[in-house]
Amino acid sequence: MTPAKPIHVVMVCTGNICRSPTAEAVLRALADQRGLGDRLVIDSAGIEAYHIGAPPDTRSQDHARRRGYELGALRARQVGVGDFDGSVDWLLAMDRWHLAALKRRCPPARHGSLRLLMDFSGKPGIEVPDPYYGGPADFERVLDLVESGCKGLLEALFKQQAGPI
Repeated sequence: MTPAKPIHVVMVCTGNICRSPTAEAVLRALADQRGLGDRLVIDSAGIEAYHIGAPPDTRSQDHARRRGYELGALRARQVGVGDFDGSVDWLLAMDRWHLAALKRRCPPARHGSLRLLMDFSGKPGIEVPDPYYGGPADFERVLDLVESGCKGLLEALFKQQAGPI
């Protein structure tokens, strides 16, 4: 029996230095904790090219590290045509602006792969707010929301195979 192709998920925010790398690291850690890490390919990207090659914001790294998530090795990249070629199963936006930008760039036949991450949280329509100009509480709020969204995503993707999470 051939193993199933891994599910490829790309988390998307504006510049790929706060929200989407946080979501990438959280999803990877939660999947690994549940023994599902080999079933996923996880990445993140930004709508804009502001920070290509840069590590995540140090505040995002610090807050994530306190919860056991490591972002330091991640580097920002921009969403590109390869993200819409069919190899990516899900492009998950942090807010409606990102989702709209993805829809403008994505071929209509692939629009079914575009969603808000928080649609998987049980609270559809909620956005993950940008903490960049905020304080510590804003970075903690991002982590709270991202953890909720990622747990719901894993449950949605693997409920038949892994049981409830």
